[in-house]
Amino acid sequence: MNMQSTLAPAPVMSERRVALIGGLMAAIGPISMALFTPAMPQIVHAFGTTPAAVKMTLSLYFGGFAFAQLVCGPLSDAFGRRPVTIAFMAIYLAGSIFALLSPTIELLIAARFLQGAGAAVGVAVSRALVRDLFTHERSARIMNLIGIILAIGPAVSPTLGGFTMQLFGWHAIFLLMVGMGGLIVLVALFVMRETVLRDPSRLQPRALLRSYGTILSTPYFTLASLAIAGSAGAIYAQASVLPFILMERVGLTPPQFGAAMLIQSLSYLGGAVAVRTVIGRFGAFRLVPAGLICIGIASLALALGLRVLEPSFLGVMLPVGVYAFGIAFVMPAMSTAAMAPFPKNAGAASAMMGFFQMGAGLLGGACAALIGDPVTAMATIIPTMGLIAITSWVIWRRLPEPAILVTRHS
Repeated sequence: MNMQSTLAPAPVMSERRVALIGGLMAAIGPISMALFTPAMPQIVHAFGTTPAAVKMTLSLYFGGFAFAQLVCGPLSDAFGRRPVTIAFMAIYLAGSIFALLSPTIELLIAARFLQGAGAAVGVAVSRALVRDLFTHERSARIMNLIGIILAIGPAVSPTLGGFTMQLFGWHAIFLLMVGMGGLIVLVALFVMRETVLRDPSRLQPRALLRSYGTILSTPYFTLASLAIAGSAGAIYAQASVLPFILMERVGLTPPQFGAAMLIQSLSYLGGAVAVRTVIGRFGAFRLVPAGLICIGIASLALALGLRVLEPSFLGVMLPVGVYAFGIAFVMPAMSTAAMAPFPKNAGAASAMMGFFQMGAGLLGGACAALIGDPVTAMATIIPTMGLIAITSWVIWRRLPEPAILVTRHS
């Protein structure tokens, strides 16, 4: 008993510190995407290539992000959150430098894959940090605060990317990414505290397969993760088509596109602030239906409006904003729910949840490329993802709470 008490994770960081670190780490993936998207049409001309090839820079970024989480999560369980964060951010920094120097679109695609693989550690470790130290409503509160911090970076990133590109060219965008990666390395070295004990046995292939098998065979996890994938994953799926809809069909300039994307990010930020205002009164889980209603309304607006009317700024961005507002109500509770049954392998559970989320974005982007026309893709893929989120939650809410939650909160 004394040994178990000694080995139990201690609250070595406050809620606020965990939220600030987690928000910064989780934000680097979306920021790296949002900074880059205004440059996509210009990169087509810079390399003399096709829009489909440039979209591959985003698809491979998603691919690296999605699959690397399955590695960095278990690595952080085995060797600690801090060293794995530093190692993967080194990969991100290498990818950023290669992207800056890439002479061909093929090398840029490869560099973006490296960036995605390195940035994956942010999402996986930030959620694992929360699960290491906090549970249930405290966890949901921190997830909400991380969401607020997470919204601020992507909110300004498209605008920053657009103006940076206008003033210094698209290469300068990658210099900003180098600075972000260096900042996270410094945070991991001097601000983050270790929250798990080193246990390399968790990386044994049989143990790792058993761990992922247990996670995937837990309906409480898979349905909560599908709700996250269908809601938050839509943000990543539409990133491959929005630049072409708004700049080539609607006619916005890169800085105007960056400013337009503020609607999405500020809507999510507004939703996260609204959740923080009422979460103490209602609890995170009772707020999820309100978010899914917003997602359902936005999905219908996109599915019908983009098929009946010529795409316009408000016709696209108002539903996108409503969808983003709804996501903020879904994420804290569903992230907490997915992580709840797995206190001993939180890194693996966080990684798999992130894989669901980014994998949905990757699949949505691939489907958009197959459809070809970005307006048709937007009107088809995003409503489908909204339906997946709503259906998954409806089934999930009928499940009993896992034993770990019942035990700790009975």
